[in-house]
Amino acid sequence: MKANSYYRLPGIIGGLGPMASVYFYEMITEHTLAKCDQDHIDLLLTSRATTPDRTAYILGQSDENPLPVMISEARRLISAGADVIVIPCNTAHYFYDGLCEAISVPVINIMVETVKYCVGKGMKKVGILATEGTVRSRTYERVCNEYGVEAAYPCDASQKLINEIIYGDIKQGRPADMEKFGRVAYELREQSCDTLILGCTELSLVKRNGHLGRFYTDSLEVLADVTIRSCGKTSIGFDL
Repeated sequence: MKANSYYRLPGIIGGLGPMASVYFYEMITEHTLAKCDQDHIDLLLTSRATTPDRTAYILGQSDENPLPVMISEARRLISAGADVIVIPCNTAHYFYDGLCEAISVPVINIMVETVKYCVGKGMKKVGILATEGTVRSRTYERVCNEYGVEAAYPCDASQKLINEIIYGDIKQGRPADMEKFGRVAYELREQSCDTLILGCTELSLVKRNGHLGRFYTDSLEVLADVTIRSCGKTSIGFDL
């Protein structure tokens, strides 16, 4: 967020994945205090669903680098007037530094904002539920280390269940397998985590559809809240 002023026109790099991007836009609209259309935030949104898979590239399973596509989309948004970039995808933040170096406007960092939120709530240990790309690259862990927070992860077998929920259920338009999700959540609860971060924006749909409680910190909700407030609007209705 700017120190003394607000962003005028956020540009959202969407499509990573499409359902999470739709939900993010819905969140911003629903949670902005507004009495008429004109009270809402002006924003730009692209949906580049054909962006190469972030996890596949991070894990060395693909040579298709998503970063050039992300840079192209950001520049397209900037040329249309965007003065800040927002990416409702945690795994894509593996490329955060490269993107920031290539463009002329700031990028709101979903991981930094989520960890800052947890710190503000006095949390000392967080469980990370995310794609294998995010988990293996330890991008959340690096942010946690900067803020003095311990990061915990599921075991390999449990991470496989999370992968199945993200790629086998949500990205294919099917309901999440809540029995699998509950098994992974129980494992991290047993590690004495103060919260479980939904560190993949597809998992935000699990919170919505599965009516998860306040033990879960939804990174997409945090990002939407920060985006709304960064644009000088009042954020309402989040269970944060």
